[in-house]
Amino acid sequence: MSLKTTIDADIKAAMLAKDKVKLLALRDIKKVILLEETKSGGSGELSEAEELKILQKAVKQRKDSADIYKQQGREDLLEKEEAEIAVIEAYLPKAMTEDELKEAISKVIAQVGASGPGDMGKVMGAATKAIAGRADGRSISTMVKALLAG
Repeated sequence: MSLKTTIDADIKAAMLAKDKVKLLALRDIKKVILLEETKSGGSGELSEAEELKILQKAVKQRKDSADIYKQQGREDLLEKEEAEIAVIEAYLPKAMTEDELKEAISKVIAQVGASGPGDMGKVMGAATKAIAGRADGRSISTMVKALLAG
């Protein structure tokens, strides 16, 4: 079942349950999916990878907002953002642990034949594709730097 179909069903369930936070987060995701499907040059259908990118972007935006709200002491808005993050993350694949990430990146380094920090670009490209959706770019970059430097 596609992400869009799943979200449509979950929106109906959230409406029946009167879960405003979940409803708001899901409607926002649906809006972004519809915009991506209908943008010029689009095929009208999104691949699973594109759906993952949309969800990751939504989580990242909310985390950035949550950081700002935390700095400004806006607990009311912070709680709202954190609740929406939890709703959206339920649709993402389980995140990798640090050990799993290290192992996956080590395999990528071996595959591309990287030998030092100068090969960071090659490794990042391959690692980002291999780990798509299970770790954020910052975590991947940090681990790649550590492994190539060591």
